[in-house]
Parts: sequence; C-alpha cells; structure tokens
Amino acid sequence: MKKPHAVATLRTQRLAASSKPYLARGSASVRCAGCRLVASHCLCDLRPQLAVNAGVCLIMGDIEALKPSNTGWLVADVVPDTFAFTWARTAVDPQLLAVLRDPQWQPYVVFPAEFVQPERVVTTVAPQAQPSNERPVKRPLFVLLDGTWSEARKMFRKSPYLDAFPVLSLHPGMSSNYRLRRSSRDDHFCTSEVAALCLALAQEPVAASTLANYLDVFTNHYLSAVRLLPLDRNSEAHQRLANASHTAAMPV
Repeated sequence: MKKPHAVATLRTQRLAASSKPYLARGSASVRCAGCRLVASHCLCDLRPQLAVNAGVCLIMGDIEALKPSNTGWLVADVVPDTFAFTWARTAVDPQLLAVLRDPQWQPYVVFPAEFVQPERVVTTVAPQAQPSNERPVKRPLFVLLDGTWSEARKMFRKSPYLDAFPVLSLHPGMSSNYRLRRSSRDDHFCTSEVAALCLALAQEPVAASTLANYLDVFTNHYLSAVRLLPLDRNSEAHQRLANASHTAAMPV
C-alpha cells in the first residue's frame, strides 16, 4: 500500500483533533479512504504516476482537508512533492517554515496581482534548464492558499512569513470549469486548476495536462455519485486522462 500523501495525512490529523465528526454532504454513503468518493465511484485505480520537478505547498483553511470536494487532494495525487499544512492566524507550523526555507526550493506565492505591491509581482517562473558549469537552479515551489476566496485573502494578509517571497500572478485568459462549488466570479479557479496553470509555467506540460484531465475525471465521478448515475469509464474525460497517463509513461 502506498504511503498516504500530505493532504491525506493532514486530513487524518484534523479528524483526530476534532471534538465532533465532520459531516460532509452525503455522509451516509460509504466513502473510499483513498479518494474520498463514494465507494461505487472510486477513483483510486486512475491515479496518475508522474515524475514532477516542481513542488506544491498547500496552506489550507481549517476544514478544507476534510471536504470530499477539495481538489488540493488531487494535486497531492499528481505532484509527488506536495506539502500540506493547516493555516492558523496565531501560530505557524515549524515544518511549514522549514519547507519554505529549504534551499532546494524557490517559493512562489500564487495570488492575484491586484492585491499585492507591484514590486513583488512576477508572471513567469525561472527556467529549469541550467548549464552544467553553473549552480543548479532552485526547483519552483508553488504556495497555494487553499480555501474559500475570503479565507485565501485572510491567509495572504495575515501570514507575514510569506512576505519575503515573490507573488506569482496568473493570467490564464479563460474561465474556471470547476463545477463542484459555486463562485460569484468566473476568474476564481479551484486549487487543482491553479496548480495546473503553475505547472505549465514551470515547463511541465505533461503534469499540467494530466492534472487538468484528472480534475475532469474526478468531477465526473463526484457528480455521478451525487446524482446516483452509473459511471461511464469510456467518457471523453476518461480517454483524455488515459492518453495523458500514457504520454507520461513513455520514455524520453
């Protein structure tokens, strides 16, 4: 059995610390511990296996890791070097600070430029290729604030330990396709969509497309379970994920 990834571990810790059970919508159904979906619509056999140079650090709202609809979980499924921490206004997890200070990483806080001092804003990621006679380039670490928009804004404002890092502002030129939660704005992307955009900027097109396709399949499974519909494992979304996984497995 594979070792639980960072979000799964955080979810276990959060449940253990809770004084009462977290009751998600559809809690009466038996859910798979590996993917959080209703057992009949389990996604575990479709989890991609990729080698990804970039990393992701998820700073999550209090109950975000408990939500079956959370897509930070999908990021951790796809990106091996994913870290996850619960945000708190009055305390900072020392392990989070250790990750941010690790010399192998160049953290980028991902947030809209309109809320940031202009001198901190970047729109590109440092190239990963480096001549052999020079020092290696640090690997990009994308810091994603995983929660509702109001939670993310609070996390950004009240996390001074992030102030030293550049802020990556994304300009995707498209609307979000996320269908599991409502937002009043089309330019509010779910965590998995944001991570895919970041991976594309980090010159990881296979990982970016795989994560985007994985989100589509997850959404398909999730909504089919909610609506009591049978799964169509030959759907276009499933075919795209299979093709992406095949591409990722091909030798280079």
